[in-house]
Amino acid sequence: MNKLTSYDPANALIDDEQIAIFITDALETGDPAFIAEALGVVARAKGMSTIAEQTGLSREQLYRSFSEKGNPTLKTTLAVMKALGLGLTIKHVNS
Repeated sequence: MNKLTSYDPANALIDDEQIAIFITDALETGDPAFIAEALGVVARAKGMSTIAEQTGLSREQLYRSFSEKGNPTLKTTLAVMKALGLGLTIKHVNS
């Protein structure tokens, strides 16, 4: 019998360039839940305790906000992005 192990993408995010590509891809989906979950993956990769300390938010709040069913506020999202060394860039998109 084959035993399956769970895959955690946080383990593959080992440098800032990979993180930037990962988040850019998530943002391009336009899916708020997917984007929030991707930010949670990156926060885990960087260390949730470290991100909690830098943002002033609890680890529990971060895990809850950036889970699959989470719905973080813009304030929380921007705080986490800043702690991760990420920023947003706006570009005009033709519909």
